[in-house]
Amino acid sequence: MEGGIAAERSRVYQVPDRLALNEWALSGEWTIGPESAVSRAPNARIAFRFHARDVHLVMGPADPGSAIGFRVFVDGRPATDAHGSDVGADGTGKVDFPRMYQLVRQRGSIESRLFEIEFEAPGGEAFCFTFG
Repeated sequence: MEGGIAAERSRVYQVPDRLALNEWALSGEWTIGPESAVSRAPNARIAFRFHARDVHLVMGPADPGSAIGFRVFVDGRPATDAHGSDVGADGTGKVDFPRMYQLVRQRGSIESRLFEIEFEAPGGEAFCFTFG
C-alpha cells in the first residue's frame, strides 16, 4: 500500500491513481489491525483491481448489533448490472452481521475491473476478499 500502513492507529489513506491487477488500497480514515481494517469516518472506501466473476468480502460491523450501509462500485459506477446477491439493484446494501458478502457478480464475459466499496458510516470492518 502506497505510503505504508499505520498499524493499530487511525490514519487517512488515499487510493493511488492506478491499481495493478490484484492490488488493493484504502481511501479515507481507517484503523488497520492484525486481522481486519475498520472504517473510522463516513465514505471510507476499499478499492481492489480484480479479474473474476464474483467478488466476496468477509466483513461485519465493528460494533455488534449495528448495521452500516454501503455502496458498491464497478469501474467507478454503481454496481447495478454487476451487483452480487448481497447488494441491491441500485448498488447499495447493509452490513449487519460478520459473514461473507457477495458484492459483485459479473454477467457475461469476465473482465478485469475496479471494485470499490464505500461505507456510509464509521464502523465497517473488513477481513478478507474471496473470488469466484
